[in-house]
Amino acid sequence: MTTLVTGATGNTGRQVVRELVERGEKVKALTRDTERARALLGPEVELVGGTHTEPGTLDWSGVDRLHVTVTAGLAEVGQELVDRAVAAGVRRITAVWGGGVGPVEQAIERSGVEWTRLEPQEFMSNTLTWADSIRAEGVVREPYAHPSALVHEADIGAVAAVALLEDGHAGRAYNLTGPQALTPQERLAVLAEAAGREITFVTISHEQAIERLTATGVSRADAEYVIGWYAESSPESRTVDPTVENVLGRPARTFAQWAAEYGHRFA
Repeated sequence: MTTLVTGATGNTGRQVVRELVERGEKVKALTRDTERARALLGPEVELVGGTHTEPGTLDWSGVDRLHVTVTAGLAEVGQELVDRAVAAGVRRITAVWGGGVGPVEQAIERSGVEWTRLEPQEFMSNTLTWADSIRAEGVVREPYAHPSALVHEADIGAVAAVALLEDGHAGRAYNLTGPQALTPQERLAVLAEAAGREITFVTISHEQAIERLTATGVSRADAEYVIGWYAESSPESRTVDPTVENVLGRPARTFAQWAAEYGHRFA
């Protein structure tokens, strides 16, 4: 059995690949940068050049299972991607949603194959957006300080692997969180210990946060969406859900575990 993993060098995609390889599974990793992918994923993985936003160019030969990360630009071709996967013989699909049930998620539900939708809340890896300001100034500037039940991206990959390989997960939508809901200040306290330095939290305005994002090339609409998510955090994003532990049979990874892995990036 072979699994095609899209977005294979992304935050969650590479974790799915790693989990499948560790289980002895055959993986085709879809990537636009095969050199980077080889360095990240190791020699056991078959690399496939391309992108899931161009499904007509993909080599589906031998693929039985598919993991999709729903990203920008996929909505327009999601139905084609799913149709080609089903026509090629794919019988099980897992998908990391794009933050809502949109055209791609709906196409997967209608596909007639076994599917599992992963609905992670905030990724712990989002914390890496603070790395530059912490290294330069020891400061994090954000407009809001709501608690968030962040989930470790490795746990997302582990749940995806279980859903791809084991029965009993078809037709399920899994809300994925970590084991704690932490405010930014609480996360910074954990990071400070892991990085061995003091870190200060500074509150900025909503508009300043928007302008900071648009200055990096993000559209105004996308910036409003991202900052708006933090301004009005949903109950799901700040409430601990036991799904990761229920699916994996072990506790979800903590933010302290994540910080121990990545603390050097903030030092």
